[in-house]
Amino acid sequence: MTSSPHTGFGRNEADLGALTGVRSGKRSFYPEYVRSAERLENAVRALDRISRALVRTAEGPRGLVEAVVHAAAEHLHADWLLVAVADGALQAARPRFLLLRGAELIDDERLLPAEALPHLHVLRSRPWEAEDAGGGPIVRVPMTLDCEPVGGIAGLPGFGVDVADTDLAILRVLANQAAVALHNSFLLHAATKLRGKTEMLSEAAQRQARELAETQQRLIEAMQRQALDDERHRIARELHDSVTQDVLSAGMTVEVCRAELAAEGGHEQVVEQLTAAKDLTRHAVERLRAAIYALHNGSEEPPGSLPVLLERLSSVHLPSDLKVRVRVVGTPVPLPGEVEHSLLRLAGEALFNTVMHTTAEQALVRLRYRPERIVLTISDDGDGDPAQLRKTLKLTAATDLAGVHRGLANMQARAKELGGTMSIRRSELGGIMLLLDIPLPLRRNGKAAP
Repeated sequence: MTSSPHTGFGRNEADLGALTGVRSGKRSFYPEYVRSAERLENAVRALDRISRALVRTAEGPRGLVEAVVHAAAEHLHADWLLVAVADGALQAARPRFLLLRGAELIDDERLLPAEALPHLHVLRSRPWEAEDAGGGPIVRVPMTLDCEPVGGIAGLPGFGVDVADTDLAILRVLANQAAVALHNSFLLHAATKLRGKTEMLSEAAQRQARELAETQQRLIEAMQRQALDDERHRIARELHDSVTQDVLSAGMTVEVCRAELAAEGGHEQVVEQLTAAKDLTRHAVERLRAAIYALHNGSEEPPGSLPVLLERLSSVHLPSDLKVRVRVVGTPVPLPGEVEHSLLRLAGEALFNTVMHTTAEQALVRLRYRPERIVLTISDDGDGDPAQLRKTLKLTAATDLAGVHRGLANMQARAKELGGTMSIRRSELGGIMLLLDIPLPLRRNGKAAP
């Protein structure tokens, strides 16, 4: 299929004109084509320089501005070229302006060429007027961001450089992309600094968390030692205020009887027995005083779990012939320090009551860990009466017997603080069994334990 020569020639000329911008069919066609090709080649090189300039955001805002200035100056073969950000726009951008003259970069207004100062003033204060260069060889284009003028580019093209519309378009593209890149560069560096601060804060938080955990552990250990120390001191006070005084009184009574019998004469055998009894009471007092001193000056206790603390507790109720065993059933679970302290005090008071108020020779402390509760029992083989103790507990709960028998009531109150109950039963060993039933999760003073 063919077409007329005139028709084919007209179409080819239109296509060539669309590609090159040359629409003339005169003898000047080829020179214009050459100039158009040169402009196209310059445009491609400029776009390549732009792309290389605008990907340097990692170097920071100044590195980006320097790259834009060099790219624009190279495109215009400029004697000098200025990039400036308008006052109030892109407030984080630094530097606010930069001028390239030869190989020198200037960001000090006092060192700028006199002919560049008016253009700097326009780009800073009236960037919307950047398109109007006021005539002359100076080239100016605005820098826009979100359709708002935020600065611009101004420059003096080199001698013999013919600035075409395509050159201005390229400078506008460069300026606009520079505005976006400046903004993104600031966001990148701000995010990097923020990430650094976040990492520092995270490390500080982790360090504080470790220190807090160590402090909590030391606090728990101190509370465990305090629980044992409290029990020692309480036993020491009881021994000093009651047992020791009773033994001393018995010794004094024995001495009075011995002296009276010795004065009457004829009771040598009884006097001898009383003298031996006196020696025994004196020896008992010495042992009690030694025990009180040991209790008051116990060695530093290392930390341990509740089962370990119960084992240690079973050895502080001396002097006594009571043999205490500790049994643990189930898998121990970690408990808050104050809860362990309360359970330890309950067990200690129960064992002390066994020593002081019964004829028991054996005691069994059993700690049961169950899925939803903890059961602590203290049993003995003494001569105590569970029914009588329950009656006494009920009576002391209703009235205050001048502080007498308050121990059981205090123990019951302590169990209630943990959200549990205390009951008194007959032990399988034959004496008293004190049963403490504490539900999980544990509670303290009516509130859930932390």
